[in-house]
Amino acid sequence: MPRLVQIRLTALRPLLLATATTLLAACAAQVRVAPAFYAPPAAVVQVRIAPPPLPVYVQPPCPVAGWIWTPGYWRWGPAGYFWVPGTWVAPPRVGLLWTPGYWGFVGGLYLWHAGYWGPHVGFYGGVHYGFGYDGDGYLGGRWVGREFLYNRAVTRVNVTIIHNTYNETVINRFNVNRVSYNGGPGGVYASPSVQERRAQQERHFPPTSMQRRQVYRAQREPALLARENRGRPAIAATVRPGAFHARGVIRARGAVRPLYNRHAPRRNEQRWNRTARPRYAPRAKYLQRRPHPGRYRRPLRRNPNRKEQRRRKHPG
Repeated sequence: MPRLVQIRLTALRPLLLATATTLLAACAAQVRVAPAFYAPPAAVVQVRIAPPPLPVYVQPPCPVAGWIWTPGYWRWGPAGYFWVPGTWVAPPRVGLLWTPGYWGFVGGLYLWHAGYWGPHVGFYGGVHYGFGYDGDGYLGGRWVGREFLYNRAVTRVNVTIIHNTYNETVINRFNVNRVSYNGGPGGVYASPSVQERRAQQERHFPPTSMQRRQVYRAQREPALLARENRGRPAIAATVRPGAFHARGVIRARGAVRPLYNRHAPRRNEQRWNRTARPRYAPRAKYLQRRPHPGRYRRPLRRNPNRKEQRRRKHPG
């Protein structure tokens, strides 16, 4: 190679390296990394006791346009089953729908399958939660662009505040009951359809912080325990997540009134710890009614020598 050509190539070497670096960076920018998908756990809780039947309650009105109803369900905790009240929740993104969790009977155990957010409603055990969740899909509303429309036939909406509604009759295709689990003795027998299997393969999103707060507050409420309310919680549904004692709380039909003061949470917790022991029975004297102070008064004992004693003590 001639000497002049070598000198020119040496001078052009930095320019060639810069051009190659630019081309490699452009190629790397065109390579897209697949987004991380949220895969809900198959079974996070395993219990040998069947969950109680679903309580009967009415739905509170939707407080904010765009919020979606999440039905209540039974959850397992250290003290047994407790009720997580249904509530209205803001979806994490536009166009997402909520797939409720459900209990499934497998191998002699009841397994809890957590719920998730996704473009379509997946399989939730065929459990009839009501208010649009009739065991297959969701009929309480749908997305139209960036706006969510509510079906007034199954959803309670105040039309003076929320105007994006429609009315579509819903026909129950399944036997409506209060069973809260899939499979097993007395359970709901349902299997995922083709559309629900496709929905399981889509990108999913975990429950929001508002939903996690609802579960946390429910676990700390003694009145929501199944052994305390006998399957009829006093707080069956709330208008907003975590608002258990705000205006608009819905009680279940035939609910047991809580025997504690909601204005003293510390004292309530201490009282619950004292009375939640197994085989606890209060002492009989605390169950007896105290008599009226004016009744059954014991007569005073008269001293026959009282006047003589006073005369001797104070003569004259």
